[in-house]
Amino acid sequence: MQRGLCAAAQAESLKYKLLNNYPVRMSANGVVRLVMNEGAKGIEVAVSGKLRAQRAKTMKFKQGYMISTGEPKKNFIDRAVRHVNLKQGVLGIIVKIMLPQDPEGISGPKKPLPDVVEIVDPKSDD
Repeated sequence: MQRGLCAAAQAESLKYKLLNNYPVRMSANGVVRLVMNEGAKGIEVAVSGKLRAQRAKTMKFKQGYMISTGEPKKNFIDRAVRHVNLKQGVLGIIVKIMLPQDPEGISGPKKPLPDVVEIVDPKSDD
């Protein structure tokens, strides 16, 4: 699997960016942009905890198509959770990547999504 389509690698990358005091929005949007350029169908990055203020909140960064239920969720979604220990408290990072369908099974599942319909040309009557 490519590094750009691996949720664990992207969560670790975001974790180290936040530990080095990079701004949250800039770091998360950089991860979103990289993953989408690698060919993913969709991505969602959620960073929760005390961001800037005393009150905790969750920031979500989404792009593309994300399926959230059923059997395809088990096959197409790669998910990773990481915790970042900062001076002011703990931040939680959740990265969900929707993998593309790949007939070889290298960068994604072999089976297509159930809602994909392939139209075949009718046979001629010769």
